Amino acid sequence: MSDLQTAPRPRRPRPKVVTLSDAAAARVSEIMASAVKNGAEKPYAGLRVGVKNGGCAGQEYVLEYAEAAAPMDEVVEDKGVTILVDPKAVLFLIGTEIDYEVTRLSSKFVFRNPNETDACGCGESVTIVPAQLDA
Repeated sequence: MSDLQTAPRPRRPRPKVVTLSDAAAARVSEIMASAVKNGAEKPYAGLRVGVKNGGCAGQEYVLEYAEAAAPMDEVVEDKGVTILVDPKAVLFLIGTEIDYEVTRLSSKFVFRNPNETDACGCGESVTIVPAQLDA
């Protein structure tokens, strides 16, 4: 028997779970900066994105401040902004672009998710299927 040792193969870079438009990145930066100015004891680590059950179409996107990354969070750095993706939401969000739109009547984050199959009429909830990963 020989004592062959192999060098570990470098891991190929993984694609980002979500990406941000320029408008979304700018708005997240503004929100994070204003949170610190308005009395947050310490700067937030980023914005956590997830999916929860609810609404008439079955699921809703969730955005919240994150004080720290959870051990299993998917950390996405995009355009100078840190997004923490809830590990339970990763398969539902793969390939999603988060945008920020301002219209005459509203301003909101918009999710352009290739895994969405349906949405309710009011736009508050969606139906999402997990991404099919190639083996």
